[in-house]
This record gives sequence, C-alpha cells and structure tokens, in this order.
Amino acid sequence: MRRSFAGSLTGALALTAMAVAAPQASGGTTTPDGVVVGGQPVQISQSPWVVALSSRDRFGGTRAGQFCGGVLVAPAKVLTAAHCVSSEVLGVPLAQVRDLEVIAGRSELKGAGGREIAVSDVKLNPAYDSKTNAGDFALLTLSSPLPAADTIKAAGPGHAAYTAGTGAVVYGWGDTTGAGSYADELRAAPVKVLPDSACERAYPGLVGGTYRADTMLCAGDENGGHDACQGDSGGPLVADGRLIGLVSWGSGCGQARNPGVYARLSAAPETWAERS
Repeated sequence: MRRSFAGSLTGALALTAMAVAAPQASGGTTTPDGVVVGGQPVQISQSPWVVALSSRDRFGGTRAGQFCGGVLVAPAKVLTAAHCVSSEVLGVPLAQVRDLEVIAGRSELKGAGGREIAVSDVKLNPAYDSKTNAGDFALLTLSSPLPAADTIKAAGPGHAAYTAGTGAVVYGWGDTTGAGSYADELRAAPVKVLPDSACERAYPGLVGGTYRADTMLCAGDENGGHDACQGDSGGPLVADGRLIGLVSWGSGCGQARNPGVYARLSAAPETWAERS
C-alpha cells in the first residue's frame, strides 16, 4: 500500500507520509497507507522544510485540501512521492487538477500564517515504476520561491545517516489512529533506520510491493507503535540533519513486522536535491 492521503504518524512520535486521499492499492495488502499514531505536535519553525501538498478542488477544505507531504530542497523546489501526483491518488489526471499548491510555514493546516504557493511544474522521476514502487520521487516547481534558509540538504550516497540503527524522525499531517483521525497540526515520530533484511522479509514480492534496497529505505520501530501512515506520503524522513527518505509505502501502520518503506534519497536524480 502506498501511504498517500492514507498516511499519518503512529506511536509516541510516529508520523507517516501517506496522502490524505483514498488509499492507493499497489496490489495485495501493501497499499499506500500511512498513519502517525500517537505522534507529537511540532512547530513548523523547528522544521521549516516540511510542506503540505494541497488541492481543495480534489480534497475539500476540511484539511485545507492537504493530501500528501513534501520537502523543500531548494527555494522553489519541493520533493514528494511520485505516487502522490498520480491519478490513483488525485482521482483525475494531474493535468485536470486546477489548484495544486504547497502549504509552507504553517503547523496547523487551517491556521494563519505561512504561504500557499501554486505549483507551476511537476516532473516525475524517469525511473519511477508504479507497479513496484521503485524510484518513488517527483519534483515540484513553485510559482514563487521560499527562503533558502528553510531548505534541507539530502544525504548523499554512503552517508552515515543511512546506516541501520541510526535514529530518524518522520513528519506529517496523516492519520493519528489508523482509523481516519487525521492531524490538523504537524506531527513528528521517532523511528530507526532498519536493516534492508527487515523489509526484504516483510515485503518479498509475493503480494503487493517488493522491497528494493537500491531505491528504497527501511525504517520503523522494532517493537511497533511508531510509523508513517495514510496522509503522510511524500513527507520527510530525516536523520543527522539530512533528508534520507520520503514516505512511500508499507503494509498497515505501526506494525513491528511490517516496517515503513521510504524512497531512498541517494537514489533520487542527482540534480534534484543538494547533497552532502
């Protein structure tokens, strides 16, 4: 399952980056659903690079149209999950969405402050495969820039942040209970980067998605309870001050045996994000 408008944080600080639209099925039980259950609220000032994708035309005004998360990687560039801009999530082809925007600088989706900026261009990762979930990246160009100080750098190939056991944090506005109780304010949850073997066991490709270590990253809570979920798709996974993943897909939310699968930033097109 992909974690688009079906994503949120689970656990004491759990968040997911799934979209807030209807859950997308990539086949079998591994459909995009992310939930930040039991997560803790955080202020956008502490993580200004976290943004929400919005379309009131497609998703109504209850949550300011939020359906996925994203990450500001340059003043006018936002990374998100490719499946977030698919017709499966949006309900119509992307070209028919009249009001695709990014909400930045706002912890509470319907609160005051921050900016709502129209998206002027969308590029899909040429290597994205919707059937396997590999290469789940899309790059959005904003119609006007945000402050350069609000961006975050990605961890390049070989960075220590990708090492199993590294503590990380996932951010989003997704489901907080797994039962459709979406967060109105930004939440964050602590997880760990897990060995690739943990996701290879959980997602061997017999049903649904197949875990591929070259383009995917495994992260979660070995004991369960912390995870991303519906409504969190496309949101950031951050470790050592660097962006290492985007909420992509998984089976269920906060389950010890089914870790979250993230799009691995070191596998994104090289020119899409500054790395260090």
